[in-house]
Amino acid sequence: MESLSQIEAAISGVLGPMGLIIIAGVLGLMLVAVTVVMMLRQPEDPLDKLKKSANRSGKASDDSSLNLIQTGQNAQLQKFAKFLEPEDVNELSAKQLELRQAGYASRDAVRIFFFAQFTLGLLGLIAGVIYVNFLGGGEGLSTQKTMMWTIGPGALGYYLPKYWVTRRVEARKEEITRGFPDALDMMLVCVEAGQSLDQCIVRVAKELRASYRALSEEFEVVAYEMKAGKDKISVLNDMGERCGVQDVSSFVTVLVQSAAFGTSISDALRVYAGEMRDKRVMRAEEAANKLPTKMTLATMMLTVPPLLIILVGPSVHGISELGNMSGPGGN
Repeated sequence: MESLSQIEAAISGVLGPMGLIIIAGVLGLMLVAVTVVMMLRQPEDPLDKLKKSANRSGKASDDSSLNLIQTGQNAQLQKFAKFLEPEDVNELSAKQLELRQAGYASRDAVRIFFFAQFTLGLLGLIAGVIYVNFLGGGEGLSTQKTMMWTIGPGALGYYLPKYWVTRRVEARKEEITRGFPDALDMMLVCVEAGQSLDQCIVRVAKELRASYRALSEEFEVVAYEMKAGKDKISVLNDMGERCGVQDVSSFVTVLVQSAAFGTSISDALRVYAGEMRDKRVMRAEEAANKLPTKMTLATMMLTVPPLLIILVGPSVHGISELGNMSGPGGN
């Protein structure tokens, strides 16, 4: 026991009161580094070798070169699949859908997301340890505050990707909601001009790319899946699920019912486009009706305090002057 106390005292004398925590953190980082190196040096899967050889035997075009580069990147992330992907299939599907709604459609999006969480959390933890123990940030702080300044940056870095993805999802949904009435009007014009639904979707995706890129990408995915021979109803349902917008889901329901009952698509589009225009006007009116309340609050915050200072200030000053006159030195 005395030897342990002497070792602890020696460590505290060299590294300060948080010396044991520093040593434990360094050992943890070393273990993580050793684990990463061992995983990188794992033998390559024979199936991956066959895939690479098949890709090399293909045509040497620009697209194939890009696919080879992407395949190499996937192979690097595949080594960490057990650590960078949820084991539960439902949780993995939910995370893929969330990232797809945020605009990240890569097949490695889930792995990149969890890798970013792990990396930023680890870097934040290292920054907190350095700040508290080596830059003098922990001097005079209690144990609770020291732990907060040490672990806080790591927790912030860990939750930063989730916050970013959430903001991206909301921004993308807002963009799709704003551009959807224009897309319906354009689709209605194309249908009435004699084009098929597939041609309308391709045209709308091309025209919307400059103004509403997110909605254009969704229509492009629908067009490619239809060209690939996928069932039209399944493609439309997948679009409604990917967008996560109620207007798009209702639009998909209208098209599915129109195809099921054999009604005219142009009539369904005309009715639904009118409803979307009315809904956009209602949203604009709602936003305009909220402005007076916001302006009233801002006006009160900016005008009432100065008005109170102007009205009450002289009285307070006069009372203080009377107090000074009636003090010990006054007559």
